[in-house]
Amino acid sequence: MLSSTLNIIEAKKVTTTFGDIPVHTFQIKVKDAVFIQYVAARGRDDEEGAVQRLLSKRRISSIRDYILEGNNFFNTFILNWTDKNHTPRIGDDLIELPIISAAAQVIDGQHRLAGFEAAMRDDSSVGERHILASLCMKLTTKEAARIFLNINSEQKPAPKSLIYDLFGEVIEDKQYAINRANDIAESLNTNPDSPYYSSIRYPGKPINRGSLELSTIVSALKPHLEAEGVFNKLNLKHLDYQKSTVTNYFAAIKYFYDREKLWTVKTKNPFLKSSGFNGAIDHLTEKLLYKCAERRSFSVDTMIQFLALDKDQLLILDMIKSLDGKTARKKVKEYFDNHLMGELPGQDDYEF
Repeated sequence: MLSSTLNIIEAKKVTTTFGDIPVHTFQIKVKDAVFIQYVAARGRDDEEGAVQRLLSKRRISSIRDYILEGNNFFNTFILNWTDKNHTPRIGDDLIELPIISAAAQVIDGQHRLAGFEAAMRDDSSVGERHILASLCMKLTTKEAARIFLNINSEQKPAPKSLIYDLFGEVIEDKQYAINRANDIAESLNTNPDSPYYSSIRYPGKPINRGSLELSTIVSALKPHLEAEGVFNKLNLKHLDYQKSTVTNYFAAIKYFYDREKLWTVKTKNPFLKSSGFNGAIDHLTEKLLYKCAERRSFSVDTMIQFLALDKDQLLILDMIKSLDGKTARKKVKEYFDNHLMGELPGQDDYEF
C-alpha cells in the first residue's frame, strides 16, 4: 500500500522476465535512483539478495569524472526492491514507485550509481538526468546471485578497442594502441588455437616460469598499432585481422619448433622470453608483413613458406640467454631476416 504522504513517481514501464522472475524496466531520474538504492555486500551484510562486491573508491572517482564530462550510461541499472512497508504499484503499462531511502538493493550498477552520487555533489544538475532502471521485487539471495552471475560471468565484455572498428576513425585516441595491444594479447592467451594459449602472465597472477608478461606483448605491439604503424599502413585495421595476423605468425614459427618437439620445452624455446618475442615482432613488422601483403595472404601456410626455418639451425634459448636484452632481441630478428633473405632469387635470376 502506498501512503498519500510519500513522494511517488509514475513512469511508463516494460515488463520482461528473467527465467520466472518479472523485471520491470522504466526511466528514472538519477537523484531518485540514488536516493532509493543501497548496496548489500556479500560477506558483510546478512540479508537476502546480498551479492555485491565492496565498492572501489578509485573506480568511483573515475566514473564521477566521466559523468562530469557530460557522459551517461546506455545500459540499465538493476535493482531489487526490499522495503517491507511499502511496495511499488505495478500496472499493465505504468509503475508507481515510492521514493524511499534505501528501499532497493543494487544488483548491477553499484559503482555507476556511487559515481552519480559523487558527481551530484559537484554538480546538482546531474541529478536531473534520466537513466534506465530494471526493478525486481524482493529477490532471494539465490535469485539475485543468478542475475549477478549472468551479468558478470556469462556475458563476456566486448574487447575495449573494438569500438574503434565499429564506430569510426578515432584512432588518434591516446589509449587506442594500448587497448588494441591488450585485446590482441587477450586473444593470444584465451584462444585454444593460439601458440600462447594460457601462457601470458597478467599483473597480480602467480609467477609461472616460461610465461610471457602481458607488458612484454603490449609494449612490443603498441607502436605498430598506432596511426602510423605498419598494420594501418597495410590496411590491417580491424581487430580480427590483427589478431589473426599475429596468431598466424607465431603458429607458423611453432610449426617448425613442433617438428623438433621444442615449442613446449621452456628451457629451449626462445619465444617464451621477452627478447625472443620482441625480436620476432621486429621481424614481423619490418619484413614479413610486407612480404605477405605482396602475396595478399597472411595465412599460416604463407608465413611458413616465407619463414622456411631449417630444422638443423633452429634458434634455441641457449644461443641468446647470455646476451643482454637488446642484443638478444637483435639476434632473434637477424635470425629471421637471414632466413627470409635466403628466399630471395639469386642475382642471375633477376631480369633487367
